[in-house]
Amino acid sequence: MAKTAAKSAAASSTGLVHVKVTLQYIRPPIWRRLRLPDTMDLTDLSDVIQAAMGWHGGHLHAFEIGGEEFGDPSMIDFARNEREVTIKSLLRDRVSRFGYTYDFGDSWEHDILIEKKGPPADAAREPACVAGQRNCPPEDCGGPPGYDALIQALADPENPESREVLEWADEDYDPEEFSLDAANNRVRAAAGFRRQRDPMRTLRSAG
Repeated sequence: MAKTAAKSAAASSTGLVHVKVTLQYIRPPIWRRLRLPDTMDLTDLSDVIQAAMGWHGGHLHAFEIGGEEFGDPSMIDFARNEREVTIKSLLRDRVSRFGYTYDFGDSWEHDILIEKKGPPADAAREPACVAGQRNCPPEDCGGPPGYDALIQALADPENPESREVLEWADEDYDPEEFSLDAANNRVRAAAGFRRQRDPMRTLRSAG
């Protein structure tokens, strides 16, 4: 009974929030809406952002909050430890909007907004992507200017300049494509969540 009560207390102390992630300097906008526990720290938030957006995670990242940089101090000089900051602590400090940069070379800057309207009280508590629009840019394409050049090349593939751009691009890349299921699968994997196996289904399969 004591363990059950402790688990119930822990669950009740964890709130849920909606966090909207929008890639800056891109039009039409590329964005994702995430359902997250407010106990999530910035390191885990970074993993979920990258998964939901479609980034591969092979580059450095940092958060910019109130004029200060947060990241992994072992990788970024003078950065404050992102592990020490949670969504709940940001809300307690009345911070609802901040920046996130992925890949310091291409400088993919994201606007992060903790929205006022959160998930319903009975919503599932594991992290999830609940909405989104448009495909993530290809990795290492040169940031927003390189992405704009790629979009122009896709619109006019017969142009000699376009052919040069398209030589390195995935020929199947569709800037308008977005799969909520695929985004959620990546988020679940990044957050370490797995669907529990139905034991009765296992027995039925064995029979």
